[in-house]
Amino acid sequence: MKKTVIYALNVLFIFLIGVLTFRLVFKDRALGQILDDLDKANKLWLLGGAVLAVLFVAGEAVIIRYMLGLFKERIPLRRCLKYSFVGFFFSYITPSSSGGQPAQMYYMKKDGIGLGHSTLTMLVITLTFKAVLVVFGGAFLIFRRELVLENTGDYFWLVVTGFMLNLIYTAGLAFLLLKPKAACKLINGTVRLLCRIGLISPKKRQRLFHKVVRLEKTYRQGAEYVRTHLGTIARVFGMTCVQRLFFFAVTWVVYQSYGLSGTSFLDIVVLQTMIAVSVEMLPLPGAAGITEACFMVMFGGIFGEALVRPGMLLSRGLTFYVILFLGAAVTLGAHIAAAKKQRADKHENKKSRRADLAA
Repeated sequence: MKKTVIYALNVLFIFLIGVLTFRLVFKDRALGQILDDLDKANKLWLLGGAVLAVLFVAGEAVIIRYMLGLFKERIPLRRCLKYSFVGFFFSYITPSSSGGQPAQMYYMKKDGIGLGHSTLTMLVITLTFKAVLVVFGGAFLIFRRELVLENTGDYFWLVVTGFMLNLIYTAGLAFLLLKPKAACKLINGTVRLLCRIGLISPKKRQRLFHKVVRLEKTYRQGAEYVRTHLGTIARVFGMTCVQRLFFFAVTWVVYQSYGLSGTSFLDIVVLQTMIAVSVEMLPLPGAAGITEACFMVMFGGIFGEALVRPGMLLSRGLTFYVILFLGAAVTLGAHIAAAKKQRADKHENKKSRRADLAA
């Protein structure tokens, strides 16, 4: 119940920030002008953008199916699509995308997938998803530095900060996965220190220690798997590169929908990567508000003053709101199906007990 309230508040936050951002961005334009600007975009190109957004989600579904298949879990792609949409829905409504994978593992468990298999699958996906962003971001900051500096302006500090946060997170996750014993010792040492200086109570310290013990066991299994399946990790990394490109390419499609030219596909991917680097680690549900602000700054000179605002609405609409609404629909369907199955199982158990008593 508590989580449901938090999720509802996060959705409300996203909605309010969206409305506020819309009003600030379009404060000097009438609604009719805004609709006219949006209507100028070629609808076939926008349909292609919607397809790319769905392919982005489907890319994770393919990776989930591939990983679970290695553990002899024969899962149809449509069910993996359910896990992927559920994951993105909860990621989009929780700070720093923290709620997606627990929700995915919950529904995997409901479908009879072993917790060890689902945990390891999501660990690998998390690591490669962040690693791809760090690799893309680092490469573009080095080899396309002039383009980044020219278009990020006063937001360059946010790009650098975001890159460092993503790098630290990825390195920490890799350390935890590859050296779980040493990592857990470090975590326990930090907890003891926080307890000594009074920031953590002894009771909470004990709970955290128990969690660390479970964490070490899980990550120890993961470490063994990674060490013995480097080829699998490389293949997942490659698939994740393609998945990320589906997402980054949406802005290029919006650019093409207005018949614009002069900026290459790669340049748009570079800037869209910089936005992802800047916002993905921020503790804001859906990175609402800051993503739109980054787009306005980084693509202002590419779309032009007249089209950057409708371009932002279309790009954000395709990469965020389309996935959010589809994810909400899939999550609702999954919840209803799980509730029906639970009621059916209870009914079946009651019938079984009655039959046993009658016998």
